[in-house]
Amino acid sequence: MEIVGVIGSGAMGSGIAQIAATAGHDVMIYDVNEAARIKSRDKLLAILNRLAAKGRLTDSDAKAIFSRIYFVDTLEQLEACGTVIEAIIENLDIKKKVFSQLEAICGKDTLLATNTSSLSVASIAAACKNPERVIGIHFFNPAPVMKLVEIIPAIQTSQETKEKAFQLINNWGKMTALAKDTPGFIVNRVARPFYGESLRIHEEGIASPATIDWVMKEIGGFRMGPFELMDYIGHDVNYKVTETVWKAFYYDPRYKPSFAQKVLVDAGYLGRKSGKGFYEYGESSTAPEPVKDMVAGKKIFDRIIVMLINEAADALFWKIASYEDIESAMKNGVNYPKGLLEWGKELSYTHCVTLLDDLQSYYKEDRYRCSPWLRNQITQQA
Repeated sequence: MEIVGVIGSGAMGSGIAQIAATAGHDVMIYDVNEAARIKSRDKLLAILNRLAAKGRLTDSDAKAIFSRIYFVDTLEQLEACGTVIEAIIENLDIKKKVFSQLEAICGKDTLLATNTSSLSVASIAAACKNPERVIGIHFFNPAPVMKLVEIIPAIQTSQETKEKAFQLINNWGKMTALAKDTPGFIVNRVARPFYGESLRIHEEGIASPATIDWVMKEIGGFRMGPFELMDYIGHDVNYKVTETVWKAFYYDPRYKPSFAQKVLVDAGYLGRKSGKGFYEYGESSTAPEPVKDMVAGKKIFDRIIVMLINEAADALFWKIASYEDIESAMKNGVNYPKGLLEWGKELSYTHCVTLLDDLQSYYKEDRYRCSPWLRNQITQQA
């Protein structure tokens, strides 16, 4: 079984290493930061011990998995790896530098993968002399728990590399979704209105974060509300993804970032990890009460869900992914209660189009333009 290399020992890199080691691979984790390597090692050991204590692993299996994970302090030590997955900061220049160095170190048949969540895989691959062996393999956090992995071939990626990536990830017991190399791929593109439209409704003074969170959980059946989720992800991370997608789409207003979130980032109020975001997380903090008005809540829910459905429809219209992969990605990548395209059918495509047209008529913003795919469904039904 080939050796797997992981670049970056943060939460994502450590999670990927855990998956690979559990599947039986020897894994080499490289991180330039010694403190980060030590933290990753200690955290992985604690996670495996906890899984053993809960009976999800035997003690011997936990020890065997941990024994297959090695921490290294130079890229050159990844030379023998058959697959290397990069999971470092979302900075294109840094990633390109790493891939250029990596190509010179690893064998010619080594698969080089980036775990980028929104950057161009083609741009990263362009840093290599043999870009055909570069591909996007995007896990979701926490990687050992989340079922979905997006596979993103660049325009340069060979069919052999694509097939190897699918086989590897499927062998690891994950669900795969094939995505076109466009900003945000499937999930980080389609999910933007969950945050963006919720922020817009809050900024307009229509409802508080607590009320919007209550609406999306109580009426929509989501596990977490958008403001809870942004606080959990971290506003530095969530805002950066939104900004990256917005810029990559040539400043399309549909993905425009929010000042309400930017000010939190500027202030260092990053959510749970800093103790404060839209909510406060101190020992003496109390959660604000939502306004539990079902009539008003239904209007808020409709506006957010229709924007999500519209984004999923547009992803299908522009052939970002198949109908099945878009539905699977949103259910298994971010735990949505149901697929958005099927949700649109349940609500009725006519309802979705009418609400989007009403919003665009009121705001006079291209943000609310309706996807041609939704209009086509009405025409076909007629």
